[in-house]
Amino acid sequence: MRKPVIKTLSALILGWSLALTTPVAAQDCFADYKAKQNNPLRLHYGVATVSGACQKANAQQQLAGRLSANGWVLLNVLSVFDSSGLEGRKADAGQFYLRY
Repeated sequence: MRKPVIKTLSALILGWSLALTTPVAAQDCFADYKAKQNNPLRLHYGVATVSGACQKANAQQQLAGRLSANGWVLLNVLSVFDSSGLEGRKADAGQFYLRY
């Protein structure tokens, strides 16, 4: 009877130690930005998902590539934020909300 208790305790201890050492899933990161196209001049404000470090420099690097693939030039990244900042930007971004 003692062995099942020890196995159960060992499994619980192992589970807790893994839970404490495994990083929590990375928090969602988003960036709002401004971009343009030339001939004719078109501007847009958008919101995009950013993977990796939630920093402006990382967002700039990712968005420049994504946007240029569709003929847009990234002008600037305004800010990076978590999912709590999404809803307030949705209407302003319109068709460019989470598009890139």
